[in-house]
Amino acid sequence: MQSTSVRIDLATHEEIKRLAAELGTSVGETVALAVRRLRQDRIGEELASPLAPDEIEWIDAEIR
Repeated sequence: MQSTSVRIDLATHEEIKRLAAELGTSVGETVALAVRRLRQDRIGEELASPLAPDEIEWIDAEIR
C-alpha cells in the first residue's frame, strides 16, 4: 500500500493515537475509519434532507 504524510496539529495526532489504541487499529486505519464515517454521515444528511420539487415530481410521475 502506498502512503503519504498529512500535516496535522499535535493535539489531533495525539487524539488519533488514543483512538487507535482504543480500537486496536493503526493510526492509518483509524484515519481511514474516520474518513469513511464522515462520508457516511454526509450521505445520511443528504438522504434525510427534504426532496426538491423536481424530485417529488419525478417520484410522483405516472409510469407509461
